[in-house]
Amino acid sequence: MKRRRSLLHGSGLGGDSDDMDPMGFLINLFDVALVFALALMIALVLASGWLFPDGGESMDLTARLMAPFTSAAHLFGTDPLGRDVLARVIVGGKISLLVGFASVLGGALLGIVMGLIAGYYRGFWDMIVMRFADVQLALPFILVAITFIAILGGGLFNVIFFMIISQWVQYARLVRAQVLALREREFVLAARAFGVRDLAMIRHHIVPNLLGPLVILMTLNVANNILLESSLTFLGLGVDPMIPSWGGMLADGRTYMQTAWWVSVFPGLAIMLTVLGLNLLGDWLRDRLDPTGKV
Repeated sequence: MKRRRSLLHGSGLGGDSDDMDPMGFLINLFDVALVFALALMIALVLASGWLFPDGGESMDLTARLMAPFTSAAHLFGTDPLGRDVLARVIVGGKISLLVGFASVLGGALLGIVMGLIAGYYRGFWDMIVMRFADVQLALPFILVAITFIAILGGGLFNVIFFMIISQWVQYARLVRAQVLALREREFVLAARAFGVRDLAMIRHHIVPNLLGPLVILMTLNVANNILLESSLTFLGLGVDPMIPSWGGMLADGRTYMQTAWWVSVFPGLAIMLTVLGLNLLGDWLRDRLDPTGKV
């Protein structure tokens, strides 16, 4: 199947413009716009403490449910408590991005270690790690989440911890499969014949050849974890509802959808643009790290 090349080449970002039809150009232009929107969103979130020192918590009960684009002071309108929706969307992104990146880094680190042990040493360790991974993959995510949160409670740390222990198996299986293929390659066999120790072998010959697929999976999982955090918070299983977050804002606005749609729509758009931008970034990384399309 022929894969659509992303515009994210050339500018570092795009494909060959010589044979690009107008529709393909428009699609690729849309891709670039989404990636720049993602970059802008991340920049605003990082600067949220400076832009909104009050953390989006200032209330003005005289301006409750103000419609968007009717006041320069409240560009995206206000929520039922008179809080600025734009400020809360930007401040709330800090929680979603923190959960997305922290959980992916933790899950990848644990999964890489377990996958290296299972793939390189095989035998008993391979059987233990893979059987445990198979059991975990067979469990329904939402039921495990409800059970986990019911036992340990919600909160930011518990959400990140839960995502780490529920997703490390993806990285472990990927790393194991790659290691099983790499350990029989000529350069690895030659290094082993020269007496290279296991740790040095893994560090210098195995791990560098795993980075491409791992980076792609991590990028896509950041987007997935942002969606998961928003879903858990929407269901009341995520972060503290007093802390601004995109999922919490969706939950707060669901009873006002007919009278104040902007309370839910703007955080929903923030989630959509962030997830789409991260997915496009993952596609671009796939194209750049493996131009043949085998990843």
